[in-house]
Amino acid sequence: MIFVDSHCHIDGAEFDSDRKEVINRAKDAGIEMMLVIGTGETTNFENFTRVVQLAESNENIYASNGVHPHDAKTFDDEAERRLVELARSSQKVVAWGEIGLDFFYEHSAREIQKEVFRRQIRIARELDLPIIIHSRDADSETVKILIEECAHKNFRGGVMHCFGGTPEMAKTLMDIGFFISFAGNVTFKKAENLRDSAKIVPLEKLLIETDSPYLAPIPFRGKRNEPAFVVETAKFLADFYNVSLKDLAQATTENFLRLFRLQIDKR
Repeated sequence: MIFVDSHCHIDGAEFDSDRKEVINRAKDAGIEMMLVIGTGETTNFENFTRVVQLAESNENIYASNGVHPHDAKTFDDEAERRLVELARSSQKVVAWGEIGLDFFYEHSAREIQKEVFRRQIRIARELDLPIIIHSRDADSETVKILIEECAHKNFRGGVMHCFGGTPEMAKTLMDIGFFISFAGNVTFKKAENLRDSAKIVPLEKLLIETDSPYLAPIPFRGKRNEPAFVVETAKFLADFYNVSLKDLAQATTENFLRLFRLQIDKR
């Protein structure tokens, strides 16, 4: 069986001591592709270049860069220029993000978050890239902006990563061309709200991720998460949907390939 991890952060310092081993464990677990997400303040541009370098040096890794809502206050014309240049510099950059709104922490003011969110969606449209969305405690505002900014004929759509919204939010996002991705927290005992949303997500709209190093699924909860653990989330969701693990793996892998216009070399 072939799996993908549609969202991870293995470029971070948490993996500096054993990154190669983490990548090898993922391969051994059947993880054929990983999408590594670059985030951070734009004042330290290494946050973004190292993600592309990691993708360029590993055949099964792809990259996405964007300014997270936490760091929206650092986004300016120079940051945009450099991020666009970086996205155009490598075929391994297949998406823009993660971008969105986070009203839980509010590390950047809400109005700045919304302005930068819209601006980055428009950049992604110009680059013909799908977008990776982060939303926390901002469901209605996120949906409003996505409806207004993504209703364009040739827009590539994207992913609502680590979904934590309502079933109504999931339905609306799927209707405008988004995939819904679940991380390890869907396996947590008290995550009934996530499973209520998962009930309405058909396999053809489903993705799986680790968001590593965060949100390790049961039975690894509390440990550092890594891409190999996405198989545990897949097992849980296969049981949840009452389908075989093979069918769950095949559906989520095909969705990933279709969205990011990728192919797996089956030689």
